This record gives sequence, C-alpha cells and structure tokens, in this order.
Amino acid sequence: MKMPKTLNRYCPYCKKHTEHKVSQNKKKTASSLTYGSKVRARLRGKARGTGNLGRYSKPAVTKFKMTGAKASKKTDFRYECKECKKSHMQKKGFRAKKIEFK
Repeated sequence: MKMPKTLNRYCPYCKKHTEHKVSQNKKKTASSLTYGSKVRARLRGKARGTGNLGRYSKPAVTKFKMTGAKASKKTDFRYECKECKKSHMQKKGFRAKKIEFK
C-alpha cells in the first residue's frame, strides 16, 4: 500500500492540526512463554491441566502454541509533528502486507 511521507493530522501537544512526518516501526512479536499464551493454550485444552496429572503427562509449553504467522501484520506508524517535533502513535493499525512511502 502506498502512503504519503507527510500528512495533516491533529497534534495532541499543539492541540491543532499540523503537518506530520510519518515513519513506520517494526512490530515486536510476543514471547511464546508469556502468561497470556499459556492461558490461551490452556483454553485450547493442550496445556498442562490442574491437579496431579504427572510431570510428563502433557507436552512442554512450547509445543502447544498456535503455529503459523498471519499473511499480513497491522501497521505501526509514528507521527512526528513538524512544529513541536513531538511524536505520537496511531490509534488503530490496519492490516497491510507492505507499506511504501511516496
């Protein structure tokens, strides 16, 4: 998807509409051993259950993750105000395979 390098946007610091420079940040992926991933895996029924099921009765935590990445990632834009030089993030990202600034 093509996107302009500068946009007119609302600056929360200047409290008015100003020109902003757009830059893209790389999304960081979540760790496979985060608390949330264990909870989601447990809900899928493949994690170690509660109670005495024995130490080796279920596979390791890393083995029951959902595998395969999505085809596209959500965008992560930073907007830098040209007047006050402060940057802020977008509220919601949209899915795109590739972003190109023109």
